[in-house]
Amino acid sequence: MLATIPNLLTLARIGLIPIMMGAFYTQSIVGRWVAALAFIVACFTDFLDGYVARIWSQTTKIGQFLDPVADKLLVASTLLMLAGFGRISHFTLMPAIIILCREIMVSGLREFLSELKVNMPVTAFAKWKTAIQMLAISLLLLGDTPTFGNPFLWVGEGMLWVAAVMTLISGLDYLRAGIKHFS
Repeated sequence: MLATIPNLLTLARIGLIPIMMGAFYTQSIVGRWVAALAFIVACFTDFLDGYVARIWSQTTKIGQFLDPVADKLLVASTLLMLAGFGRISHFTLMPAIIILCREIMVSGLREFLSELKVNMPVTAFAKWKTAIQMLAISLLLLGDTPTFGNPFLWVGEGMLWVAAVMTLISGLDYLRAGIKHFS
């Protein structure tokens, strides 16, 4: 059923993506704040939908599909916007690419395994990776505002590297778990 509270929160997260992206194009301080706040609210809905789904037993098949897709859309679109608008350093493109490549690999692996009726649940480590990744991106977005500036930007870039290392580890864990089903 699509109309559960967690599913509506997930759809709201997806709906915030065009708002965040559009805010980049304003090239203004207000736009930077709107982008940062839209991303942060979207991250909060990620936490909230999982929490509500568990405590109210509102887990659905569509929610199990939509939640990780919404996360990937949010992270990928924001990283691409940051890179495209030159708001992260060239040095920080590497962890962004690592994160995006891992997301594509894990999605492909999950799709392959689903055809074999093999479930690959999200690990606790992967949830921590996502939290650090979202915090890093939030700091990168806030670091581009006059209020917070360079310290947030530098910490955000450092945290994105930490998230990239965690991304590699969790990606290898998923690959190791899935590879035994390849034969």
